[in-house]
Amino acid sequence: MATTPAPAQDRSAVRALLRLWPYVRPVRARLFSAAFVAILASCVGLVIPLVLKWMVDGPIAGRDPAGVWFGALCLLLLGLTEALLFGLRRWLVARPLARVEASMRAALYRHLQRLPVAFHDRWASGQLLSRGMTDLMLLRMFLAFPLTFLLVNGVTILVGVIIMLLQDWTLGLVVLGPAVPVLVTCVIFEKRYAALARRAQDQVGDLTTVVEESVLGIRIIKGFGHHRSQARAFRDLSKTLRGTELRKARLLATIWGVIVTLPEVAIGAALVVGVVQVADGALSAGTLVAFLSTALALRWPVESIGFLLAMSQEAATATERYFEVMDEEVEGTTAAPDTGSGTAPDTGSVDVRDKGLRFHDVGFRYPDAPPGTPPVLQHIDLHIRPGESMALVGATGSGKTTLTALIPRLYELTSGRITLDGVDITDLSREALRTKVAVAFEEPTLFSAAVGDNVLMGAKDTAGTADLERALAVAQADFVHALPQGADTQVGEQGLSLSGGQRQRLALARAVVGQPEFLVLDDPLSALDVHTEAAVEAALRQVLADTTALIVAHRPSTVLLADRVALLSGGRIAAVGTHHELLRTNAEYAHLMSGEEEGAR
Repeated sequence: MATTPAPAQDRSAVRALLRLWPYVRPVRARLFSAAFVAILASCVGLVIPLVLKWMVDGPIAGRDPAGVWFGALCLLLLGLTEALLFGLRRWLVARPLARVEASMRAALYRHLQRLPVAFHDRWASGQLLSRGMTDLMLLRMFLAFPLTFLLVNGVTILVGVIIMLLQDWTLGLVVLGPAVPVLVTCVIFEKRYAALARRAQDQVGDLTTVVEESVLGIRIIKGFGHHRSQARAFRDLSKTLRGTELRKARLLATIWGVIVTLPEVAIGAALVVGVVQVADGALSAGTLVAFLSTALALRWPVESIGFLLAMSQEAATATERYFEVMDEEVEGTTAAPDTGSGTAPDTGSVDVRDKGLRFHDVGFRYPDAPPGTPPVLQHIDLHIRPGESMALVGATGSGKTTLTALIPRLYELTSGRITLDGVDITDLSREALRTKVAVAFEEPTLFSAAVGDNVLMGAKDTAGTADLERALAVAQADFVHALPQGADTQVGEQGLSLSGGQRQRLALARAVVGQPEFLVLDDPLSALDVHTEAAVEAALRQVLADTTALIVAHRPSTVLLADRVALLSGGRIAAVGTHHELLRTNAEYAHLMSGEEEGAR
């Protein structure tokens, strides 16, 4: 299972969260307004103890019913005002934060589409899904609540402490006694909780991967009776995640216990001292009531510090995980810069010997290959002339599929270069290159969309019904017309509602629908029966007559589609010639074509 990069050791939650600013900037006015409204609401709440002091020392002490009713009305209005202001804050943040989450998710999706295939080879899909869903949900929750209330509660505590000190500075010092141990506890908690939050969120990604693989591979699981082992793997990961979440809960309970207990003890001590002072006549009863009411009003801001810090740490971890993906270099940043024009450079002066598809001393090693391992491909020199079809044959692991993936730049060359009509493929924008080159992969992938939409993905936006019908005819995909809604029939996820041969024919139709200049086919007929294969080959001959093509072939019938054959052995081109020439002159090729090595790749 692919693993995610380890978090940096010099982690800073604040530095991580500041990276959200570009996404938050467009809605900053409403967020700042919401924070101001929340601060105003908290300050309104702190006025209530002052009204209580006036009532106790005034109307209540003087037995003035009218004054008591007036004070009660003031308290009611203050309470309503506080509630309305908090409701306004909620309204201010709801829409913009949904917009921030949507924009971040869209940016992540766009970035994933531009990342090289090598990145997707390394990363488990569940880890990417958890970043696009769970982590972004955590960030929206952080922006909606902890971000605002860390500021609001900080201001509330500061204003409340000032009010208490002004009421009676000795009682104020008693209440402030636990401040230092609470701060120390928070610092220790932050570091420990951050590590657990990261571990839990990575484990959620692993669990998501298992669920996704189980759903996509349900036929294999059922076919081989592995539902119990798969359930056991899921249960083990769930148990691990549960253990991590319980450790998080225990840590949060510990800090909450400290944060709640110490202030409560301080308030109790202040109550005893205050009562003594009132009994001695050194303090009015109204002042004590106002002081204790203010202290009790500060209980929530103080007690909430624990889970606000916890949510902030989870948000910081989610931000780090999000930007681990966003910081990956997209295609084109390590090679010659894309022109972005979508057009090819001028080829009018290209030597006729360089026309067609040509490999110039090409070498390739996978980016994540262990140091010291030999390259997959080395010193590949091959020339496919304009309008020529060349079959690529080789044993398992010889590098055929890797070689075909280099042409549309799914992977970047390690050395050498590839040219199309004399133009280096790195001098073309990827849009221009992939307009010129169409690929049909050995594993046909279809999307949850209409059959026609799946096929037309290989064509320009101007392609229409005529192009679709022509491509289906070439691929002998007449079965499409027998589907319930014809070409508008929706295929299920991965196209699993169709047979393997049907999926392969649709993938072939997708490759030829755009009438590309260069065609790369990776064993395009392997899933077809003999009769369908013969019909497809007959139709393909007409397409190949006007196209420069490289065809990975395993069977003699597919090889015979090509004008010439290249034998790939040990990452090198060992021989080039016609099928009959190589049968006579090359023992390895004759062995491969004899069928003694099955499933050669």
